[in-house]
This record gives sequence, structure tokens and C-alpha cells, in this order.
Amino acid sequence: MSVGVLIVDDSATMRGLIASILKRDPEIEVLGFANDPLEAREQIKKLNPDVVTLDVEMPHMNGLEFLEKIMRLRPTPVVMISTLTQAGADVTIAALELGAVECIGKPMGGASTQEVFAGLADKVKAAAKARVRPYSGPIAPVDREAGYKASDVILAIGSSTGGVEALMTILGHFPDNCPPTVITQHMPATFTKSFAARLDRICGATVAEASPGARLLPGHVYIAPGGPAHLEVTGTTNPTCRLREADPVNGHRPSVDVLFESVAKLGRPSVGVILTGMGRDGAQGLLTLRQSGARTLGQDESSCVVYGMPKAAFEIGAVEKQVGLARLGPAILNVCAATEPNHRSA
Repeated sequence: MSVGVLIVDDSATMRGLIASILKRDPEIEVLGFANDPLEAREQIKKLNPDVVTLDVEMPHMNGLEFLEKIMRLRPTPVVMISTLTQAGADVTIAALELGAVECIGKPMGGASTQEVFAGLADKVKAAAKARVRPYSGPIAPVDREAGYKASDVILAIGSSTGGVEALMTILGHFPDNCPPTVITQHMPATFTKSFAARLDRICGATVAEASPGARLLPGHVYIAPGGPAHLEVTGTTNPTCRLREADPVNGHRPSVDVLFESVAKLGRPSVGVILTGMGRDGAQGLLTLRQSGARTLGQDESSCVVYGMPKAAFEIGAVEKQVGLARLGPAILNVCAATEPNHRSA
């Protein structure tokens, strides 16, 4: 059964480009087009699409306002298509908070359409399988975990589709002396800086994009930058971030597997967590972590937007325990606190 898609964009050229990419996939059917939110509203009622691709910047109604209406009144998987600018990135992160399933950048500055939209069809098909919930308002502030004792345990987290909501929920629990935390979230390069800034505003810890040579310190969270490099952790005595340019792994760069495997090599106390996402990236790396003696957690099926990465990890024995998103933040901190500081990998 094909995935029916409605393309919403005020540019006829862009609508045509998106349609041409999607029509190449036999599992996708382009049901129709809309050039603004008002027309899109009628088309959604008429066509009942499985997925909507939505331009961030459109006339007649702010894209975020329209998205919020969709997610409140008729929850539908939405893939945001945004300009690769700082303003576009900020709006896209807000859209993911509202419940958009995925984001992808528009080709700009002579970039190849084929290259920029290479993963669009896969993202649309993954979105069609996503668990979309009615939007119930901004993620509520939580009481951060009090009395957490800082340690040298390294926390590594991997996420993809649905990861924005998951990471915001989890990090909202983190105190200002949380474990040094490294995160790979699959996201276009321009968006990771905005995402880190958004997390920094809601988290007790300091959150920033990882930079080469940045030392892993308690109370700091390091987000893998999107782009040409994988985030790794190196150095046994004083672990630091390393950005290594290399080919994609499991179709992703940065890759969760690469991050997890680098942490496993350190021989230090560590905890690995795999969150919602499509595919298998991170499963083998989490298994390597667990086999090295690390503690491991996975997001459970019912709270995942896409139960792909955690499922793959669970099925190969990489996940020690599955936990629902609402309880995952405190659970991670409890596991980190319980991890023996004198642990060394086998």
C-alpha cells in the first residue's frame, strides 16, 4: 500500500522538485498540492494524506500556527522542508517541538537537489509509520533531579526521528551537575546549532554543539554537529570530543554507532541510551558498549515516535532495560549514579 503525500509550498518550482523526487519511489503517491495553509487545510480534509510536507515560510498564515492547528485538530505526520538559514533552522526546531516528525533542508547556493533531498522519500515513508499524538502544549517544566552527585560517568545518547521531543523531555530533568553527556541526533547541519541553543535554554546543564578538543565535563552536554564529520570521544584520562570527517555509517553522518563505539573504547564508566528513530543506527554500537561493561537503556515502544533504532538494539541484546519517555530522564540519572566509578571495560 502506497504512502499518500500532500505537498504544501508556496513555490511552484519547489512543489515540482519535491514531487519529482517522491514520485521516483513506487511506494509513494503524491495526492496533491497546496500553495498556502488555507488551501492546505481544505486539501487535508479532501485527500486525507498519510503525510504532509510543509514549507516553513508561506503566505496567509505562519507555518508554525498552521502546524499547531494540524497537530491539535487533526494530528498528521508532517515533514518540514525549510531553508538552510539560521532563521529557517530556528523555526524548524520550533516545528519539531510542535510535533512535526522530520525536517529536511531546501537546496540553496547551487547545492544539488539530488544531494539535499536524497533522504526525503525515506523520511516520508518513516513519517507515515510514526505515532503522531495531538499537540497538548509546550513541554512543561519539571523539577530537576536534586541531590545528584557529579561523577566521571560518561553518558552517550543516540536519537533520530522524534528525538527533538525526546531529548527535550529527558534533558529537562538534568541538573547543572549532570554527567558529561554526548549526543548524536540525526539532523541537517544548519539545524543542530539551533537545537543545542534551544536545549541550553531548558536544561540545567550547559548545552552546545561539540567542538574539536572540547573536554567532557560534568554539567555539560555536547551535541554532534550535522555535516561532514562523526562525533567521537577520545582520551582515557581526560576525554575530549573529536570530529572525524569520514563517510556516512548506516546512511548517517554523524552516526550513533560511531559515537557509541568510541565511548566503548575508552574503558571508563559509561552509560548508553538509544531513543526513538528510524533504522538501525546505534544498535551495534550500543551492543559494543554493553559488552564493554557499560549500562544501557532504550526508549520503549509505546513512547517512541518511530520504534526503529531502539527495537533493533533491543532485539540484538544491546538494551539492558526499556523505559517510557516520561520516566527516562530520572532513570538515566539513577543508572549513572549507580554506575561504579572504578568500573573498567573487560
